[in-house]
Amino acid sequence: MINPEIPSVCVIVSSREIPEKLEFVLKAGIRWIQYREKDLPRKEIVEKAFQVRQLTHKYRALLTINDYLDIAIAVEAEGVHLGQDDLPLEAAKKIFSGIIGISTHNLKEAQEAQEGGAFYIGFGPVFFTTTKRNALEPRGCDILSLICKKINIPVVAIGGIKKEKIADLKAAGCRYVATASGILEGDIMKNAEAFLKVFS
Repeated sequence: MINPEIPSVCVIVSSREIPEKLEFVLKAGIRWIQYREKDLPRKEIVEKAFQVRQLTHKYRALLTINDYLDIAIAVEAEGVHLGQDDLPLEAAKKIFSGIIGISTHNLKEAQEAQEGGAFYIGFGPVFFTTTKRNALEPRGCDILSLICKKINIPVVAIGGIKKEKIADLKAAGCRYVATASGILEGDIMKNAEAFLKVFS
């Protein structure tokens, strides 16, 4: 069983990165993968999730499934990541004993997630992002810093997380990050090295 402590760097993958880019990411030393898929039929999402599960097992990496608690259970993922409009945290905890992360966009949502028993929160978007459609306005590092000070569970910064922002994130007190393009675009090995050098 993988240690339930979450790694500091999470890479978010979709079907486009499975399996080739995903394996590069894992070879680069990333040990937390979130599978996020919005556009495929559910049957295909399940099939892809099993592929991700196989690779994360191979590299002893933690897997969280975005949105779909039933798929997380089916593939025996260590965790599930839920948005504000997904299954409520209280309901999810009744049927899932693994890691539950909650997307938050302000201090109130972050506090509610912590009080509700979330294992971690995702906070963002910190910066402008093109990866997620209909993303909210960037929250910025000042708000991120406030969240990191007020919240006692892991705060995972998300949204526009690139190598160029690493120093700003560390200055804000951030210890955990989640990114897609920040590692998947360009040289995966070098990108992963830059993040793991600081967040580890």
